[in-house]
Amino acid sequence: MYIIAVEKSFDAAHYLRGYGGKCEKLHGHRFKVVVRLKCNKLNEVGIAYDFTDLKRQVMEVLGKYDHQCLNEIDPFDKINPSSENIASAFYGALEPAFSGDTGLDSVEVWESPESCALYRPG
Repeated sequence: MYIIAVEKSFDAAHYLRGYGGKCEKLHGHRFKVVVRLKCNKLNEVGIAYDFTDLKRQVMEVLGKYDHQCLNEIDPFDKINPSSENIASAFYGALEPAFSGDTGLDSVEVWESPESCALYRPG
């Protein structure tokens, strides 16, 4: 099995409802998102999945959140835009794009250089 990954980023504001600490106030991050695919085999060129295609697919999801207040955008108008929920929501948005020998392995969301959450189902 091959695992390939791309890393993209977006800038956004958010706040955590009911948190009870400083993150309950509106603040911003440059979120780094790492998307990993699992691939069972290589194509005739010797690649598991085209990085250019994967970057485009990731940016189609991230683009609608860039320079926004996450709390105002579905699904984060209903659930807290925590790194955990962001990773899970992005996973759900990206998963349908892959099938067959290529599947989504995980989505990792970094909200600072020291703090991240990774979502992998199961």
